Amino acid sequence: MNTAPASVPEPAPAPDGAHRWLTDEEQRVWRSYLHATTLLEDHLDRQLQRDAGMPHIYYGLLVQLAEAPRRRLRMTELAMNAKITRSRLSHAIARLEKSGWVRREDCPSDRRGQFTVLTEEGYGVLRETAPGHVHAVRQALFERLSPEQQKSLGEIMQIVAEGLQPDEAGADLPWLR
Repeated sequence: MNTAPASVPEPAPAPDGAHRWLTDEEQRVWRSYLHATTLLEDHLDRQLQRDAGMPHIYYGLLVQLAEAPRRRLRMTELAMNAKITRSRLSHAIARLEKSGWVRREDCPSDRRGQFTVLTEEGYGVLRETAPGHVHAVRQALFERLSPEQQKSLGEIMQIVAEGLQPDEAGADLPWLR
């Protein structure tokens, strides 16, 4: 039977009044997931810091901009896609601007809105960094899994993401903070 440490409060009762702790197997899977995702994020962050002097989240922002029409996105859309708060995005964009990799432009149709635009220099850094990043992702994840495991992982992550995708109406979403 799975019991929680003494210092952990009991979980809220399930609808039938019983507490639902994770089973031993669920606990094993959960902790393996946390351990692996933490190590993977750290691995990718270190690779990008070493190769380009930027954290993984900044690389993701540059990729989003590179894939956007005219290499530009509204700040709100960029925050929503990255699943981060507007203040965290603003800080990241300020750092990327300082490097000359992006610039901000006012939105002509909305005085409060701004676009983030990927500069040629930023696009060049992304082109130079992408092969090493792809190699790191391949080596850390895909080369360790069979094609069937890769397919299963993709399906599982899609199910989890769909189940967590909030209804925007009234949701406490990072990009709305």
